[in-house]
Amino acid sequence: MATEASTSAAGGSWVEGMSADNIKGLVLALSSSFFIGASFIVKKKGLKKAGASGVRAGVGGYSYLYEPLWWAGMITMIVGEVANFAAYAFAPAILVTPLGALSIIISAALADIMLKEKLHIFGILGCVLCVVGSTTIVLHAPQERAIESVAEVWDLATEPAFLSYAAIVLAATFVLIYYFIPQYGQTHIMVYIGVCSLVGSLSVMSVKALGIALKLTFSGMNQLIYPQTWLFTIVVVACIVTQMNYLNKALDTFNTAVVSPIYYTMFTSLTILASVIMFKDWDRQNPTQIVTEMCGFVTILSGTFLLHKTKDMVDGLPPTLPVRIPKHADDTAEGIPLRSAAEGIPLRSPRATESFRSTL
Repeated sequence: MATEASTSAAGGSWVEGMSADNIKGLVLALSSSFFIGASFIVKKKGLKKAGASGVRAGVGGYSYLYEPLWWAGMITMIVGEVANFAAYAFAPAILVTPLGALSIIISAALADIMLKEKLHIFGILGCVLCVVGSTTIVLHAPQERAIESVAEVWDLATEPAFLSYAAIVLAATFVLIYYFIPQYGQTHIMVYIGVCSLVGSLSVMSVKALGIALKLTFSGMNQLIYPQTWLFTIVVVACIVTQMNYLNKALDTFNTAVVSPIYYTMFTSLTILASVIMFKDWDRQNPTQIVTEMCGFVTILSGTFLLHKTKDMVDGLPPTLPVRIPKHADDTAEGIPLRSAAEGIPLRSPRATESFRSTL
């Protein structure tokens, strides 16, 4: 009987952890990773094709705008970002955000097949670690909180705990922008990334709130009549603009291979923290589940760093990537610019930057 009871409890825990909404969010997050990972390969092929017959984007050309293959990649990326946005409406951020690392695996695998860019053996190990970590998080993710109105989300956002977190984030952001960036922005990578990650954690909470409002609206409960919906929309726009600005500065100053894993780590860590505070994800879990999720997250981080560290290794030779990028250097790799309008990197999420760099 005791064995039967324990089995039943374990089954109940599994059912609770993989609710219908969690499954929808998981499918959307996985679809998002696939589309975003594939989009950078398609766009890169389009850039190469356009550069072969016109002025390369790396030297200021815009011939890629006339290349259908590049637009196919852009459309694919947009589909992926829409799926990522929708995933937050169904599943906790602690489940959706770490799965962004899977786009790295998709782009690395497709680069090996379509672009003949061979992956180092340790890069393959990094991909395996990302899969193991993601699986661990999926199997132990908390159930999505049942919310019937955007007003409920507003109540969660205005509780003392999250207001304190938001105040700390805003204070730290202003200090970084007005004190540290003028003095250390060009020499310390953590300054720009700190601003992006701090603001990013608030943007994800607002994106989730807006996604919930739209989900409820489409189900017949109009949330557009509530002023909270529009306040969350304003926060989303303000946060995304800020992230775009300072992530562009980071990419323009430092090597993207260094920016990507650090940004992914800080952004995901702060997003999980914000979600735990605002939506109280861990209140519905036991200590074993929480520790297991953290182990899964650390495993993903290890795989991400290993993949980025070894992606430029050839025949066992270590990469020689500088942390800072010379201001007037020709920022290209295999004829494709690392930073240009042609990349179309969606700067509100770290996964896009990581996916693109993993293909180089």
